[in-house]
Amino acid sequence: MRKNILQILKFIAFLAVGIVLLWFAFRNVNFNRLTADLKEADYSWLLLSVLFGLFAFISRARRWVLLVNPLGFSPSLKNSFYALMTGYLANLALPRIGEITRCVALGKKEKIPVDQLIGTVVVERTIDFLSLLLIMIILIFTSGDQISLFLKESILIPIQQKVSSIFGVTWIIWVILFPIFIIMLFLMIRHKKSLRKFRFFSKIFDLARGIINGLKTITNLKRKWEFIFHTIFIWINYALMTWVVVFSIESTSHLTFGDSIFLLVIGGLAMSAPVQSGLGAFHYIISRGLLFVKGIPIEEGLVYALLSHESQLIVIAIIGTLSFFIIFRKEKVPPTPE
Repeated sequence: MRKNILQILKFIAFLAVGIVLLWFAFRNVNFNRLTADLKEADYSWLLLSVLFGLFAFISRARRWVLLVNPLGFSPSLKNSFYALMTGYLANLALPRIGEITRCVALGKKEKIPVDQLIGTVVVERTIDFLSLLLIMIILIFTSGDQISLFLKESILIPIQQKVSSIFGVTWIIWVILFPIFIIMLFLMIRHKKSLRKFRFFSKIFDLARGIINGLKTITNLKRKWEFIFHTIFIWINYALMTWVVVFSIESTSHLTFGDSIFLLVIGGLAMSAPVQSGLGAFHYIISRGLLFVKGIPIEEGLVYALLSHESQLIVIAIIGTLSFFIIFRKEKVPPTPE
């Protein structure tokens, strides 16, 4: 009961943050113009965007299979895809809970230890973050001054200030806590056998061992080139998914594929915000990015953000719901012969 209440409170808290961000995104907006632009948009381009998104999801599921294989398991692409989409569906309720949900879903279906699957997801997300960071660094050095200025002022400087505020004002606390953590960790490892007698510590050690085994999969990959191919293929489809939506609106139809890389970077960073599926954060940063870099009015930037974000959201909701029922359905037990 207490756990359910806590989950509900988390959902409300994250949703409240998303609503506040939506308010920031849509305040001082001419809603008559926004509505008119939405009516005039060419929605056929969204079908192509959704298709590129599906290509990325399937490729991501296959890449996950490659990470799981070194653990000694061979999950099917079909079940991996269903688990992945179930996780995306869960993210609509609580941010990042989908990473655990998809591990539970695939583990249940394919009889794979969930803790080891969590390790593979940590590897996958680390690679995604490094890929996005690499793309952003390349964009800063190769793009125009306006894009570089927006990335620095709206993303890099705020992050730097946040880090400075955490480690600057309270650095004494960190200096005290870090050695304590290291000492506690050392004592736990040294007295592991004794601590295993307690159920709580036994579960922690088993979970840690499983996650570490999952993390090791990146060094034991048998199909490294296929893994690299899918990583590149995923980001190409994300870029194409982002780009084709610009043709839905006359004011953004002149944007190039290179411009879509900029939108991909700032949109990807917004999606990592601690709100359900980037709610509000995506709309705010995309519309302000288009205004700052390309001079596109806020209303038309928000139309692009709405079309891009909500089209993918609808697809995830539909496919994710179907995937949830497929992967968690009870298998029919064949009748025993008399």
